[in-house]
Amino acid sequence: MGVGKTTAGKQLAKSLNRDFYDSDYEIEKASGRTITGYFKDYGEKEFRKGERRVIERLLGSEAIVLATGGGAYVQKETHKILNRKALTIWLKGDLSTIMDRVSRNYDKRPLLQVNDPEAKIKELIKTRHPIYSKAHITVTIDNDEQYSISNKIINAIKKYQSDNK
Repeated sequence: MGVGKTTAGKQLAKSLNRDFYDSDYEIEKASGRTITGYFKDYGEKEFRKGERRVIERLLGSEAIVLATGGGAYVQKETHKILNRKALTIWLKGDLSTIMDRVSRNYDKRPLLQVNDPEAKIKELIKTRHPIYSKAHITVTIDNDEQYSISNKIINAIKKYQSDNK
């Protein structure tokens, strides 16, 4: 959450001449409701089921760049699908960077609609980072690189491909 997946994904897709998809946007399009509305109407468990179906559908087509919501990869079945059908990249941000970015739009982030969003982010970092570390590639981001991160990702992909020949 807040690491720039959509911005970086769009830049990466353009650099690689591939289509870009954002799973949250695709869920909203398919369900006819916002992510916040989906959470409110059906709860997180049902949202995660729909999210998994959308991701699996998107990864069944040609090679694409896909940005997923922060909770997608921590779901066991979705995690398996992503690691099997895609090259997974974790954009790793620190607490300060994430808080700076998400503080601009708490209302669009269902998991942060709590009394203490910073405590929630700390909890998410503690529980999610060990799972995120299972991605094929980790790219550390800083707050000032939001628009240059795609070059860092491309270099990490090249290194990964070279190391895994």
